[in-house]
Amino acid sequence: MELLNQLKNLAKKVDELKDKIDTEESTKHAFTLPFINILGYDAFNPLEVIPEYTADLGLKKGEKVDYAIFQNGEPILIIECKHWEQNLDIHNSQLLRYFHVTHTRFALLTNGIQYRFYTDLEEHNKMDEKPFLEFDISRIKESTVKEIEKFHKSKFDVSLIFDNASNLKYTSEIKNLINKEFEKPSQEFVRLFANQAYNGRLTANVMEEFTEIVSKALGQLVSEKVSDRLNSALHKEEEKIQIDEEIETPKAKIVTTVEELEGFQIVLAILRRVIPKERIVYRDTQSYFGILLDDNNRKPICRLHLDGGTKYISLFDKHKTESKEKIQTIDDIYLFEKQLLNTINHYDN
Repeated sequence: MELLNQLKNLAKKVDELKDKIDTEESTKHAFTLPFINILGYDAFNPLEVIPEYTADLGLKKGEKVDYAIFQNGEPILIIECKHWEQNLDIHNSQLLRYFHVTHTRFALLTNGIQYRFYTDLEEHNKMDEKPFLEFDISRIKESTVKEIEKFHKSKFDVSLIFDNASNLKYTSEIKNLINKEFEKPSQEFVRLFANQAYNGRLTANVMEEFTEIVSKALGQLVSEKVSDRLNSALHKEEEKIQIDEEIETPKAKIVTTVEELEGFQIVLAILRRVIPKERIVYRDTQSYFGILLDDNNRKPICRLHLDGGTKYISLFDKHKTESKEKIQTIDDIYLFEKQLLNTINHYDN
């Protein structure tokens, strides 16, 4: 994605230059203008970008916002830039005044590192206190890039951005709330689970105990989810390696034995009661004799390891996690009838 690469290059530039940037004006030229250019606007074209745009309010004259981006003669985005070391929290009230006067639909507050996009979801022509899109350019994510892309000159659509802003804003707020509960569960959060898990009276001691339990459970849940994702990724990588091996392995080195074919017939006999036999195929490799559903490497039914001294059958659960079981003879395959049928059910459901 071109936009992602451009933003990453700008982030690298920010990291290299920020310690040499002493003024707000330097921050604008070094960080903000390149960002405007990345969005496809010509910073030197006064029909597209106007620096020091007038935003006078009533008797208060001389108010100017750093940049205003125009489309069809109307301001679509105003940008207020601060020095890269400035905390943006103390500056959104200033931007709120500019927003009301300029009648734009979107505003950006930035210090070249932190970016906060605002609109008027709660009250028309009055900027919301909280941004609907916020990111740190040094830790840019692909999902965020898709939202930034909506502000690109070639894609800008007021209605599309505004309609999506509500979802973005409240999703972000909920994520922050969940994160706070993960770090330190509140009494209300703990009580939500304690009421369902505990039948007795929720005394102070019980709540203290459940606070620790809930915190521990949340930590374990996150660890398990991460572990599952890693295992899934590793399994997919192993599948890819196995596919590549099968493609690259000369057929002459693979010898399908009579015993392997007999094992296939046993699996076929077990499964043809629930699915057509044409859906069950085998692929022989140097490492194992694989039996697949629909001739699809991503749907392994089982694998037979019959060439060595000890015989095994590999089975797969609903997560495609492989487990090896020792067998004495190929007739022992019948012992795993239930597991084989469950594997078919997981794929077909």
